[in-house]
Amino acid sequence: MREIDYKTYYLKLLTPETVALLVDIYEHKGKQASYKDADKAAVNELIELAKIQSTGASNRIEGIITTDDRLNKLVREKTMPRDRSEQEIAGYRDVLKAVHENHEYIPVKPGSILQLHRDLYRYSGKSIGGTFKNSDNIISEELPDGTRRVRFEPVPAWATPEAVERICAAYGDAAESGEMDPLLLIPMFILDFLCIHPFNDGNGRMSRILTLLLLYRAGYEVGRYISLENLINDSKETYYETLAESSVGWHEGTNDYTPFVNYLLGIIVAAYRELEQRLVILSDRSMSKPDRVRETIKSTLGPITKAEIMRQCGDISQVTVQRTLNDLLKNGDILKISGGRYTKYVWNHDKE
Repeated sequence: MREIDYKTYYLKLLTPETVALLVDIYEHKGKQASYKDADKAAVNELIELAKIQSTGASNRIEGIITTDDRLNKLVREKTMPRDRSEQEIAGYRDVLKAVHENHEYIPVKPGSILQLHRDLYRYSGKSIGGTFKNSDNIISEELPDGTRRVRFEPVPAWATPEAVERICAAYGDAAESGEMDPLLLIPMFILDFLCIHPFNDGNGRMSRILTLLLLYRAGYEVGRYISLENLINDSKETYYETLAESSVGWHEGTNDYTPFVNYLLGIIVAAYRELEQRLVILSDRSMSKPDRVRETIKSTLGPITKAEIMRQCGDISQVTVQRTLNDLLKNGDILKISGGRYTKYVWNHDKE
């Protein structure tokens, strides 16, 4: 396996684009303490919604789905899983909870990663939980004609334990040195983890769990209030594209981490911005649910889909959102763009 030396690649990442993203995140992090001082009911509402969205989105990326009603009940522990998909959703819920509540006690070491993976499969009865892969795997993609091609060949099974040990040690050394920004180290570590692809199943979900864990340990807690997994799911084509770009030449140590690093930094920036916007709306308890939908659209620069409105107003039913959209359209407050599944809405500033 290639050598892992994050310092060698770190300096190459300090481009104007990347530095600008870092500065944006620093500014938002400076306001982080004020989030806890905001309306407690509003903050708790965001945390509960983020748990549901994170659990649903991270599994949805992998094709693991259930109904919205079942998802809500599973995450709130109001029901037991009734099929394989729900078993894996319940496992993700538990691992996410562990990271939320105990991140300071979960070191970045192979043993911790194995334990998190074990708990991911707690309800499934699969023997793969908590063990590294026992056969070589590949990362493939489906072409437009329906055929599949190999995009990347991860580290072979026999070399996986040592590979995970090495990236954990390299990350620990780099983080402890204090010479490198964790915001750049974290995406590099996650890319390496995905290039190793250490498990028979669950690598994508584990990568997102580890992203949250590392961000929390570095003091960036936006994922507690806004679902990073949901933002990744909404941009998963770009997610996969940047993964592919940054993994080219990985085995030889010639890959460029920049595309994936900038993608993940962009997700963090988007989460912080969404958090600030939603706190303003949620904190105004005098605002009715239709008014909150209205303000969500008005405060969005550019078009917004119904799904995005539902995500930002997670406690408001789909019926209420649709009724409000119909009223706003009828009154001319908003404009409808395109149609069908990808219909978008934009605030009608000409009416103001």
